[in-house]
Amino acid sequence: MAGGIGILVLVVLSVPVLLIVALAMISALKTRVAVLEAQVAQLRSQAVGRERVAPGPVGQEPVAQEPVAQEPTDGPTLQEWMRTQAPAATAPKPPPVERPVAPQPPASPAQQAPPAPMPLPAAARERAAPQYARAPRQPASPDAFDLARRAVRKWFTEGNMPVKVGVLVFFAGIASLLKYASDQGWMRMPVELRLAGIAASALAALVFGWRQREARRSFALSLQGGAIGVLLLVIFAAFRFYQMIPAGVAFALSVVLVAGAGVLAVRQNAIALAVLGILAGFLAPIWLSTGSGNHVALFGYYAVLNLAIFVIAWVRPWRALNLLGFVFTFGVGTVWGVLSYKPEHFATTEPFLLLFFFCYLLVPILYAQQRPDGKRDRIDGCLVFGTPLVAFALQAALLEGDRMQLALCALALAAVYAALAWWLRRRERFTMLATSHALLAVGFATLAVPLALSAQATACVFALEGAALVWLGSHQQRQLPQVTGLLLQLLAAGAFAIGLADNPTAATPIANAACMGALLIAIAGFASAWSYRRISADPPALVYYLWGLGWWCGNALHEIDRFVTAQEWPDAVLMFAAVTGWVVAEVYRRIPARALAWSVVAAMAAALPLALVQDAAHDHPFAGLGGVAWLVFALAGWRSLRCLRDHGEGESPIALAHSLWLWSWALAAGLSLYWLASQAAFGDGWKVAALGLPAWCIAALVQWRPQWIATPLASHFEQWRAPLQRLFVLAVALGATVALTVAGSSTPLQWLPVLNPLDLAQLAVIGLAAAWLASPLVSDDLRERRIPLLAAAGFALITVITLRTVHHVGGIAWGGSMFSTSLVQTSLTIVWSVLGVFGWILGSRRGQRDLWRAGAVLMAVVLVKLVLVDRSHLGTMLGIASFIAYGLLCTLVGYFAPAPPRALRTEFDASP
Repeated sequence: MAGGIGILVLVVLSVPVLLIVALAMISALKTRVAVLEAQVAQLRSQAVGRERVAPGPVGQEPVAQEPVAQEPTDGPTLQEWMRTQAPAATAPKPPPVERPVAPQPPASPAQQAPPAPMPLPAAARERAAPQYARAPRQPASPDAFDLARRAVRKWFTEGNMPVKVGVLVFFAGIASLLKYASDQGWMRMPVELRLAGIAASALAALVFGWRQREARRSFALSLQGGAIGVLLLVIFAAFRFYQMIPAGVAFALSVVLVAGAGVLAVRQNAIALAVLGILAGFLAPIWLSTGSGNHVALFGYYAVLNLAIFVIAWVRPWRALNLLGFVFTFGVGTVWGVLSYKPEHFATTEPFLLLFFFCYLLVPILYAQQRPDGKRDRIDGCLVFGTPLVAFALQAALLEGDRMQLALCALALAAVYAALAWWLRRRERFTMLATSHALLAVGFATLAVPLALSAQATACVFALEGAALVWLGSHQQRQLPQVTGLLLQLLAAGAFAIGLADNPTAATPIANAACMGALLIAIAGFASAWSYRRISADPPALVYYLWGLGWWCGNALHEIDRFVTAQEWPDAVLMFAAVTGWVVAEVYRRIPARALAWSVVAAMAAALPLALVQDAAHDHPFAGLGGVAWLVFALAGWRSLRCLRDHGEGESPIALAHSLWLWSWALAAGLSLYWLASQAAFGDGWKVAALGLPAWCIAALVQWRPQWIATPLASHFEQWRAPLQRLFVLAVALGATVALTVAGSSTPLQWLPVLNPLDLAQLAVIGLAAAWLASPLVSDDLRERRIPLLAAAGFALITVITLRTVHHVGGIAWGGSMFSTSLVQTSLTIVWSVLGVFGWILGSRRGQRDLWRAGAVLMAVVLVKLVLVDRSHLGTMLGIASFIAYGLLCTLVGYFAPAPPRALRTEFDASP
């Protein structure tokens, strides 16, 4: 037996060798054919240039004549080609036998001349003469490795070869020398000498960069910036790492370098150099800090830097420099305030805050003034709007929330911005900047109101006032009221957040200040959306609608969270979503807008995750208040679909809403059936089948009884029936695929192969997929592939049924470890062999080459499995049986189907 196994292994391993030899022989034959074709083409070109022979009189040999110029034709005629292709060495013709010829009347001149052969058309010549000449092949584009090889070859063969090689050798020698010196300790020198050498090199580079500023500007600026950076690093290293200089000296040297960088930048009009200098200046007190915590010295130094930025802004419109100073000044100030500020620091901190505020209040004006005439109306929005917001927030932190003082600060800011707006409005080139300052003045004046009133009352006032201003601005086509109305509604949201923090609890649901305030903000958003909708301004209408919808839903969820228990929370949210979708659908029926239709879709989609939450909260979706919630969802969803039907024909929202409606019921019903099977202590096969049964039923109704599932949409359902069925079939197929990993216990019934709940459910899925793939609901390409798809699904199911049989009948534990047992491997070998033999024989008998190939491939896989896997089980009867079974089955194949199908065999016979 071992000898037979060795022979079998030898045969299997010799197949690749034979294939390689055959490929080599085919390649040699192709080369010889190409050479012969080239020789034939050369002979043909020589034959075309020979002299043409004209026929002589009757009974005489043809007489050669001089070539006669003729009109160009499409090519040689059939007679000429046959004459040129005649063999060169042939037997001489016997002399013609003279026979008595009856006297005939003299022929006319036209009859005496033999007719010229007619040229054949191009198509006829192609059929008559084989094409020996082939079109030249286009050279293939080089790949990345070829390009790299060419580049290396070019580098070594072109250009100044001695210099290139010399540089390479030189660098190699220097690298070796440095390594040797480092190993011997020659590179050790005092730290002072090393830092001094680096500083001297940087100074030399700085001077050289300054001298090259006109000849090579980019090179010079880069060199100067790098030199200044190296000098700053030398100062930092000397102070921080080696303690060679005190902090005051290091700080003074850093200030000198920063100032020098600023001067060089202004002289050369180089913004990059200025940014480098300012960045180093702001970082200097951080990396040179000694931990003393002297905020007066820190802010005093920052004040000097900001005054330098202000002076530069007077002559250069460098926005990046302004933003850098703003970010570092207020950023470092905020960090210090969070970490180190104390109330006793107010007197020494407030002046610096005011100084920084006024500095960056005037910088945007200087920036706008330095802009060209055609661009002076452009403003630096980051500084114009960011400065007052950041400064006011820091002021509120310094005042520790004193609302009255903050109200006075807001009024003071409103006065300052109103004065600047009035002054800038007198100059036409600052129109945009004046408008921005006017808006800030109105904003801070409005902000003073909530600082003196309660937050919730402020939210209501701001929301309604903002909606009114939006309506007025949209009606009169004025931008200022519209922007003001938007800001007021945003301020209302901020006031609501403050009021909610002050009064987090409420005794009565819905009828409380927090709920009413949020409701008014939502109504104001809806009203603003309606105002823009009337003038066909869809983008702002959509933004305001989403704003209002967000406040509407957030307010409801907040109330449910406070007054509903955790177990009933998903039920209440489902009822709210259903009612909201129904209200929106009613509005959509009167004002058809796509945003409203998509809101109904979102309400339908909310039922899917809520069903899962209900299942986790109270056993299944219909338990407790879940039954009431799903009843509300059924009534509201039915009415919502009818409202969408009136204006939604052919649109995607109604199709998606209906699909989500069906999916919600399938999920809820499936979870409930799964719970019932668990309560009855059924096996996992029953549970999995019960979970997917509702989805399969809906897919079956869509496939065979679409009129039952179309209500309440009637004939509109046909427009999305095909994609809906595709989703349902794919979903149940995916579920059936996942179920392949389940053992499928049929408790309390006895488990039987195929006749158990899980196997029957998976067979039902395959049957549904087969009906769907054969129906007009799928494309032609997919319909043509249904046989391979169904065959693959059937093969997977048969394999899993085999494994389940081994598990339930043979007592093998279900899991990945079962594949290491002889029983599993032998069973798979026999089943796969039977399937392969069946496909092989059936394909051969019916002439279906795809089926024959599938059987052949499966048999090859089994053979590989025998050699690689089952060979380790040859010491057991099961392993021996697998080999014997495979041999017998192959013998049966050789008896019933010794050859491939006729079509496949013809194809093989025709191949070279």
